[in-house]
Amino acid sequence: MQEMTLAGQTKTVGRDVTVGEVMEEIIRDRPYFRRSGGGVTLSGGEALCQPEFAVALLKSVKNMGINTAIETTGYASKEVIASYLPYLDTVLMDIKHTDGEKHKSFTGRDNAKILENARFIAESGARLVIRTPVIPTFNDTVDEIGAIASFAASLPGVRELHLLPYHRIGTDKYPGLGREYTLPDIRPPSDERMSELLYAVNRTGLKGQIGG
Repeated sequence: MQEMTLAGQTKTVGRDVTVGEVMEEIIRDRPYFRRSGGGVTLSGGEALCQPEFAVALLKSVKNMGINTAIETTGYASKEVIASYLPYLDTVLMDIKHTDGEKHKSFTGRDNAKILENARFIAESGARLVIRTPVIPTFNDTVDEIGAIASFAASLPGVRELHLLPYHRIGTDKYPGLGREYTLPDIRPPSDERMSELLYAVNRTGLKGQIGG
């Protein structure tokens, strides 16, 4: 739960739920999952930060025969990640940069653990899809995206890399949360730039796509 100020009024957004309550919602959608071949994806925030709840939920979903996935930065201990893997069909993992210093300067964290965990997940046999948010001034050059793609292509079983263009959706929420939006002057990359970066991905042998 989080307090947020909207139109001058402060209210609590979000609510605490149990695994059982979430499963009630999921079961209602089970016919749709059967028809579409879809399933349940845990996204963020960061679902690896709530391992007890998230693993219990994924286990319940798998026991219903429903496909599971997680969107993650991969920033956690190997022990935490290992607890999720038996209940996941797909891991959608962000890799934002291969340069540790630049990663730290923009995110506050070195990326060594993230890169190690990407290899750990790939070697576990889970289906791993790498996703890279493309952010101007941070990682939007052919060399930088090419380096990420080359790393991804070195991981066993990894076949896809999705490029996610930076967007400004949600920036209006920051004032209501009392937070500063630190990229006010950054604009989404052009279609031409995204096409260049997609080519850099595809030439490594990976199947690249924009979006996803």
